[in-house]
Amino acid sequence: MNRKVTSLDVALRAGVSQSAVSRVFSGASASKSTQKKVREAAEALGYRPNRLARGLITGRSRIIGLVVAYLDNQFYPDAVERLSNVLQEQGYHILIFTVRGHGEHVEDTFNQLLDYQVDGIIAASVGISDELTDKCAAAGIPVVLFNRGHEGRTLSHVTSNNRAGAAKIAEFLVAGGHTRIGHVSGWMGSTTGVDRALGFAQGLADAGATLVGQEDGMYRRDVAAEMAEKLVVDQGCDALFVGNDHMAFGVMDHLRGTLNLRIPDDVSIVGYDDVSIASWVAYDLTTLRQPTNRMVSATVDTLMGLIERTGDTQHIEIDGPLMIRSSARRPKG
Repeated sequence: MNRKVTSLDVALRAGVSQSAVSRVFSGASASKSTQKKVREAAEALGYRPNRLARGLITGRSRIIGLVVAYLDNQFYPDAVERLSNVLQEQGYHILIFTVRGHGEHVEDTFNQLLDYQVDGIIAASVGISDELTDKCAAAGIPVVLFNRGHEGRTLSHVTSNNRAGAAKIAEFLVAGGHTRIGHVSGWMGSTTGVDRALGFAQGLADAGATLVGQEDGMYRRDVAAEMAEKLVVDQGCDALFVGNDHMAFGVMDHLRGTLNLRIPDDVSIVGYDDVSIASWVAYDLTTLRQPTNRMVSATVDTLMGLIERTGDTQHIEIDGPLMIRSSARRPKG
């Protein structure tokens, strides 16, 4: 049986010290000539550094846990890919977990991440309890929420400016001449759903209009479609703000395919996120664009500051533009 190649073997072949080999593979300072000799020796010997063992020595695993609520919403695969790329550029490996629902499912996932001794956690659209927050703090593992706020002030979070964005949508629909405006909200158990609903209602009030009706779409296409039918058929809404693009696509498919309604002639539809499908000809959805790149950068910067103990808790909201397309009536002029 072949003996396992060690860093000492690499050092002897490269003609350098064992500490030089350690510096090269840890990313610490080393001259280009030393790096070249060490990596050539390692390649020739088939050496791979034991990162788990190094983590035990340094107390840093160089692993970040990414927890995502669900991936069927097109916004999250794109956001997770961008988060992963930026974190890898920072020298971190990624563990991705998906969770359904909340409560025990989220707690089980976080317990697994604590067992892996990750250096930090990013929770994308996942709410966590105060008890779980305290557990992570006790373990010395910082948590940053992405696209989800937190009712307390103890957790860092990065979101788009949900209230301001929803208010822009309200102003746009009123300016388009709509008089019976409804809202299919995101899940009202989430801060995101609540903030967008509050911003939309306030925006209507500021524009001199009132909300005809609001129904919870639960971030599900089928539920959102059912709620939209209720608002349009039963309450006569001529415009709907749907709490995210994922639901808005389901609403548009249902209104056109099942109810034979024309968009925007019969009903205007506006979404929130501006995922790539929103610009497809089949939908051409007017929607509030989430500034994903800036949100990702702010999230990673915040997490790195917490890991390195050079930053404080941050509550960041980033404004995004309204992307005007053909799914909603345009204001005159």
